[in-house]
Amino acid sequence: MTKHPELYACLYAREFPAQALLRLKPDLHDKPCVVMAGDPPLQQICSLNKKARGLGITRGMTQVEVDTFPSVIVVPRSPNIEELARTILLECAGRFSPRVEDCSIDGAFLCAIDIAGTRSLFGPPEGLAQNLLARVRALGMTACVAVSSNFHTAIAIAKGLSPKRAIKVVAAGEEQSALAPLSLHVLDLTEKQAEIFSLWGIHTLGMLAALPEKELIARMGQSAKRLWQLARGELQHLFQPVEPVFTLEEQMELDSPVELLDALLFVVNVMLEQLIFRATARILALASVTITLKLESGGTHARTVRPAKPTNDKQFWIKLLHLDLEAHPPPAAILALTLTAESGSTSKVQFGLFSPQLPEPSRLDVTLARIRLIVGDENVGRAVLEDTHAQEGFHLEPFTVPPITSVKTEKTELSSALRQLRPAEPVSVTLQSKYPKSLVFRERRYVVEHSYGPWVTAGEWWNLSLWECEQWDLIARAHDGLTLCCCLIHDLMQEQWQMVALYD
Repeated sequence: MTKHPELYACLYAREFPAQALLRLKPDLHDKPCVVMAGDPPLQQICSLNKKARGLGITRGMTQVEVDTFPSVIVVPRSPNIEELARTILLECAGRFSPRVEDCSIDGAFLCAIDIAGTRSLFGPPEGLAQNLLARVRALGMTACVAVSSNFHTAIAIAKGLSPKRAIKVVAAGEEQSALAPLSLHVLDLTEKQAEIFSLWGIHTLGMLAALPEKELIARMGQSAKRLWQLARGELQHLFQPVEPVFTLEEQMELDSPVELLDALLFVVNVMLEQLIFRATARILALASVTITLKLESGGTHARTVRPAKPTNDKQFWIKLLHLDLEAHPPPAAILALTLTAESGSTSKVQFGLFSPQLPEPSRLDVTLARIRLIVGDENVGRAVLEDTHAQEGFHLEPFTVPPITSVKTEKTELSSALRQLRPAEPVSVTLQSKYPKSLVFRERRYVVEHSYGPWVTAGEWWNLSLWECEQWDLIARAHDGLTLCCCLIHDLMQEQWQMVALYD
């Protein structure tokens, strides 16, 4: 087994709290935004975007100081959304290697990817880095990528990159020269260490690497040896991979309560784009989508839509959610929403050269959703017989697509079709020796020629729906020769005759 030389790609996203909150809000990307952390009145800026930094705003400013700047959008920090965004980025990194280590620090996302031996899959390291950045941008975030054979070198260089030059690949053996121009801030020094190096006039990693090792350790202790090795690109690392979790979930906290459904669907549109993008990257489709609304009243409102087949058609999902929320609107204004999806395999259909094109399953789903909006969920589905002899002994279940199995067709004899009458129609019956002799149905009199029955059924004495009936199958003829084949029910408890079905 050939062992590939070590090679690491470091993905670094600065101002992570701001990026996590703004990635699903494209309308705020061109506006100055700051993220406040802490409890009032001690709130301070913990993260900000490029537009806010251009106005002269810095971290640590209070709410009073931010109010002096015009048109600055202030959003509270959300640990839940940050954790979800971190999981999404780790999942994205896991697409390039199963060995990913999370090195995130407060205020920034940082992970290292072991890409040794991936050249045959993703090409040279430059191509892998560009592909990784393209996927991160598609998720609505910006980042930098550094590649090096030394773990800590890749991390330090990624911290020193700017958005204008977001990719750098360091060749093996050139770690020290690549680290030399970087500021000491990429090493995350303690306040005491930073103060000492400032007094000595040491500002870059090249200056730190040029110091004599023994004299440096004698003055600053063993921790200085680690810093010296970092500056020279010689510090080794024991890789500690994590298992990225694949979850199709998106969250968003709204700036103000939303009551209009159209405004809510505008937000859902952006979230669905991300869910579909992430599912498509794994060659999957969305099988169901659950929308959970956090209401101003303090409760939640959750709805789930599940079409017949998994699909990645965004407009189709929006239409289903729209119709479902119209039929089941939330009882209060909406403060936040969560979209969770279940993944399924993409549908594959093989058409013959001369076979007619089948109708799209999505059309049936939209039609059923429209019908549910009119008649209600409980009145749409497929009829399933119950284990009872009672009339109308069935219930409705949602439509499902059965698995494709080979079914051997057998020849069956033709039988008469039974047309159920709903509701059952009253009928007048004349008896002779306890058998039907004639009947009047729909203002026409019939003489019974053949009668079959009675079949007596009764049951459910423990319920209010107690029933006891006689069922008769009759063949009758009118005076003009019209033949009637029918099924009658004699309700013994109410002494009523009803026509329940006709035989064709």
